[in-house]
Amino acid sequence: MYKSIKLYFRLKKLAQKLKKNKVRIDFLSELKYNSYVLIVDTKIPEFNKDSGSRRLTEIIKMLLHNNVGVFLLADFKEYKYQSEYIEIFKEMGVVVYEPTIDRFNKLITKEGFLKEVLPKVDFVWLHRPEIFNKYYPLVKKYKTEAKIFFDMVDFHYLRFKREFELKGDPKMMEIANKYLELELDNCEKADRIIVISESEKESLKEYYQNNDKAIAIGNIHQYINNVTPVCFENRKELLFIGGFDHTPNVDAVNYLYEEIMPLLWKVLPEISITIIGSNPPASIMELNSEKFKIVGYVKDVSPYFLNSRIFVAPLRYGAGIKGKIGQSLEYGLPLVTTNIGAEGFNFGESENIIIGNTSQEIVDNIIRMYQNEEIWNEISLASQKVIEPFSVNTIRARVLSLIQ
Repeated sequence: MYKSIKLYFRLKKLAQKLKKNKVRIDFLSELKYNSYVLIVDTKIPEFNKDSGSRRLTEIIKMLLHNNVGVFLLADFKEYKYQSEYIEIFKEMGVVVYEPTIDRFNKLITKEGFLKEVLPKVDFVWLHRPEIFNKYYPLVKKYKTEAKIFFDMVDFHYLRFKREFELKGDPKMMEIANKYLELELDNCEKADRIIVISESEKESLKEYYQNNDKAIAIGNIHQYINNVTPVCFENRKELLFIGGFDHTPNVDAVNYLYEEIMPLLWKVLPEISITIIGSNPPASIMELNSEKFKIVGYVKDVSPYFLNSRIFVAPLRYGAGIKGKIGQSLEYGLPLVTTNIGAEGFNFGESENIIIGNTSQEIVDNIIRMYQNEEIWNEISLASQKVIEPFSVNTIRARVLSLIQ
């Protein structure tokens, strides 16, 4: 009861502020497309901070480019609804929800936005398990006939199960089982299930038999044909990238610090590694040193990819396609990772050089690649073929098949 009263007064105060500042948005005033998709996520996609946001942003661009309009809603509380990315999406032509007042000076809440825009919507793209669970009933309430997609992003059950298998914490298995129940319920309700890869589609099939509803729409990567690449001998450092809100990345950096780099330094004491990624916790920042550089968030990551010798991603648990692996391939930067990191990619004959699943295997692969220019060049040149299944043309065809 107390929370409800508190929320009531917060929203009332917000409405008064919007009225005072004359903030009035007509979400339907400039509609120009014949077909619209509503996309709901936990946040306005932060395309330069995490892989899921980058993928969703590219999907939005594809829809707009193919004359399909987009309404975008983030699951923020109305009185906390702020993001530096809102204006970027509005400039693209996306209709983005922001708290505003109607002509009667009443606050248009998130549900009010749904009620207003859903009559114009043919398809609803609900991004992540909790979002589907929360917004499915609201969509059905205001547009029964809308086709609703469940974008899993990754198979959360599988990710937490793998974390349990690695760490042995029974709480992780409890979380995994709760996610399995949630994800399977979402799959049953959805008109289409969007998985991140064909391998994840197969994993889901073990638990959900109606696989005809599932379609793989992976991360979107385009090979960058650099006409003046930095040559092998002028590249020295190792590189890791990953947003630290995602716990597998925290684990991977700790694993690098505690086991992999000490082994590597015994053979190559001069080698250093740079760690970039948004929101590093204090425990990660404390690892910073001359040879283990914690940089944090970087707006433009390209100089790091273009000047490093090897990308290292020792992921010990997780699920789905790893955006960091695709990003490395975009730049033709040879990489060393684990089976978890390589999931969904076909490295062909280079697999035994790229993939290692123990500390020693990872270190041996780094040394081999770091010291052998011929191997390095072969893997670099093969990158374009490896990411072809994730090209714009391939993914566009799958996205558009959903809305026809």
